[in-house]
Amino acid sequence: MSLRLVHVAKVAGISGAENHLLLLLPALRERGYDVRLIMLHEGEPGAEELARRLELAGVHVERLRLGRAPDPLAFRRLVRSVRRLRPAVLHTHLVHADFYGLPAGRLARVPVLVSTKHGFNPFRERRAFAAADRTVARLANVHVAISAGLAGYLAASEGFDEGAFAIVHYGIDAGPPPPPPPSGERRLAVVGRLIPIKGHEILLDAFARARAEIPGLELEVAGDGPLAPELRATVERRDLSAAVSFLGRVSPVEPVLERAAIVVVPSLGEGFGMVALEAMERGRAVIASDVGGLPEIVDHGRTGLVVPPGEPEALARAIVELARDAARISTLGAAGRERAVAEFSQDRCTDLIEELYRAALETGGRRRSVTSPHARSSANAASSASRKSQGVR
Repeated sequence: MSLRLVHVAKVAGISGAENHLLLLLPALRERGYDVRLIMLHEGEPGAEELARRLELAGVHVERLRLGRAPDPLAFRRLVRSVRRLRPAVLHTHLVHADFYGLPAGRLARVPVLVSTKHGFNPFRERRAFAAADRTVARLANVHVAISAGLAGYLAASEGFDEGAFAIVHYGIDAGPPPPPPPSGERRLAVVGRLIPIKGHEILLDAFARARAEIPGLELEVAGDGPLAPELRATVERRDLSAAVSFLGRVSPVEPVLERAAIVVVPSLGEGFGMVALEAMERGRAVIASDVGGLPEIVDHGRTGLVVPPGEPEALARAIVELARDAARISTLGAAGRERAVAEFSQDRCTDLIEELYRAALETGGRRRSVTSPHARSSANAASSASRKSQGVR
């Protein structure tokens, strides 16, 4: 009888975490595991798309709709589902899944609970959320971060112990050999949701500066989001309409990457930076911000350039530096393809997750603290002060 694994994830659309599940869950199934997904959702089209794609790959998906948070009815349904499925491992992804899935798994007496942290979020810096997140995290046996940069961010923003996280980078399935970068064209591409943390305003500022030196530069912007009207207005105000194209949401993204000579990832926060890895797999030079997991993907000077986040001058210099050197663009792109295939394969990612499951099961699901010593001492001091103020000894 195959070992049963239940993953729990809150899904609204398909981006980094969801693409990770689309690769990981079928890969685990192919290795002989009984893999299930309990998908928390609020009726979004992207959630149903993910469910359909996983089901086509042979992964059973149980849909559980959430109401207004907190939703005690949904939590009770989740507990019943987990008890019925009786998994050896329950693995949560993203905030909602942690807050619903980890307590449900503990109540259902699942032997091993695993939690993966996926991204930078502004709300993580709120003290109340950080305290709640640390409390829920104590229920898990294994803690995974998708990059060392994210683990450091969680330590700084929430008081987690950076060393308590196992680092498992996202994987990628290599496609056929990519076409060479376009010759004679100086096209850049940026792919991602049009939201502040992705850094599009910084890129447009840098692009305008770079284009003043290289008038032939072009930029394709793939993605949609609430900043679209503002970004279009910026393009018009800077007289860049002839050079900047807004493509909207694009799937698959490979044609956009292959049309570009350089792919720019100007994020201000990034748990991993899947677009950078996708661009490298397609043999494209990458310019990325020195934030989160991006410098773990882009090897500065070998597969691309890494620049300080939020600094348009530095980004513009990097764009000009590469755009003037077609031979270097090709060299960086070829090295990027080699690195993506050799060091970020989906097989490697699946191996690491499988090893974590096996080790936890072999040790009986022994838990360790994920709170940093500083956070623990601060919490203990606060608790002591609170007891004294209430006359408790």
